[in-house]
Amino acid sequence: MTDALHQALSAVADPSSGAPLSTSGRIDAIDLKDGVATLVLKPGQEGEDITALRAAVDAALTALAEVERTRVIIETTLARGASKPQPASSQPLAPPARFVVAVASGKGGVGKSTVAANLAAACVKLGLKTGLMDADIYGPSAPRLFGLTEAPGLQKTKAGIEPLEAHGVKLVSMGFLVGERDPVVWRAPMVTGAVRQFLGEVNWGDLDILIIDMPPGTGDVQLAVAQGAPISGVVIVSTPQNLALDDAKKAAALFDRTAIPILGMVENMSFFLCPHCGEPSEIFGRGGARAEAELIGAPFLGEIPLHPELREASDAGHLVAAGEGPVAKAFERAADAMLHQAAIANRPAPDIVFED
Repeated sequence: MTDALHQALSAVADPSSGAPLSTSGRIDAIDLKDGVATLVLKPGQEGEDITALRAAVDAALTALAEVERTRVIIETTLARGASKPQPASSQPLAPPARFVVAVASGKGGVGKSTVAANLAAACVKLGLKTGLMDADIYGPSAPRLFGLTEAPGLQKTKAGIEPLEAHGVKLVSMGFLVGERDPVVWRAPMVTGAVRQFLGEVNWGDLDILIIDMPPGTGDVQLAVAQGAPISGVVIVSTPQNLALDDAKKAAALFDRTAIPILGMVENMSFFLCPHCGEPSEIFGRGGARAEAELIGAPFLGEIPLHPELREASDAGHLVAAGEGPVAKAFERAADAMLHQAAIANRPAPDIVFED
């Protein structure tokens, strides 16, 4: 089927060279899955008409019976003398919200996605227009956490990709585009291209805050977000023990090196809160994230207890932070602290007046 895709693209002219796209050398990857043809192109000349190129590719590929719709991803290039990769269109991404906050961790298994989802719900509770972008392409969690595992796929209109909505939060996720049991087997350019599309082509509307649920680690997606999006700051999630904190330090260092403010650290599973007696038990220790925040000079945003209610709600597609109780209050306090730090980090610099 790949040969048929290449053959169809022979009718499309590469706007940079004029040669047929199939032989121009710009195709980095091409794939067809579940009726969706995904094409990854290498960067072209500055100023090329990307809109016209996408339209021509779409017309050529959808003429094939097996292709229902297309996704065209154009890789970025490092502009001469620039410190960051620029979008292929050479136009910077407009901020999709007043605040864009990445929620990150150095490793998996610390409950980062659960924290991100509940911070979003807490922001809604605080009266903010909120969105969540699930940037974990290989392991998307948003459909489960928001109770949308049976939701239809994302739709694209003239205004852009239309996000779904649950619990008052607008959201996009790769989980809405693939089956629940289907792995995403993509190379790095396709992954980073999808992230850029989520950032730049979603019709978010007028958001107060967009929370980005980052994948664990310090790889391609982290760099794509850090270098290609107007990030207001990052929240680092860790559990208390040293094993998790060792990797959390690396995540903090990545964003620090890309000049993105560390808004603070959240300690998840800080203690087990017994649902019967209400007494806390420090299963993983306690205070490790607070101590690390002090060490790197970042605010400590709060402790999230380990509680059966949180696990049950997450599995059922309910968000604890949308309700009441001690766990909901913990998320509200963390969200309030996060917003306070985001406002401080993005406060305009005062004008300097020089007097004679």
